[in-house]
Amino acid sequence: MLKGFKEFIMRGNVIDLAVAVVIGAAFGRIVTALVEGLINPLVAAIFGKPDLTEVGNFTINGAEFNIGLILQEFINFLFVAATIYFIIVMPLNKLNERRRRGEEPEADTLTTDQELLTEVRDALRARQ
Repeated sequence: MLKGFKEFIMRGNVIDLAVAVVIGAAFGRIVTALVEGLINPLVAAIFGKPDLTEVGNFTINGAEFNIGLILQEFINFLFVAATIYFIIVMPLNKLNERRRRGEEPEADTLTTDQELLTEVRDALRARQ
């Protein structure tokens, strides 16, 4: 029973999923900071309120309608989607396009700095 559990835990997709959750949580904090630090102040400058949840509220026969809440969540969604697209999707698409065209730099090609560091490493090994 424990062997099966160990095999389950050590499968790549379980570990990948755990990493994705942690990275997603960290990325969510970045997006939240972007919205709270940049977007909400812009909304406050335009509408006089820090967010749109209080904009467009009205009551009919005791039922309260909150159009601003819908607008706020829609704007938040757009910013999350735009951030994901411009930071993750677009660069990966460009990298994949370069790979298809064969323009990706070879992994074995070293930069000048890397060549210099390799020479220093080899010289230090030779001294020992």
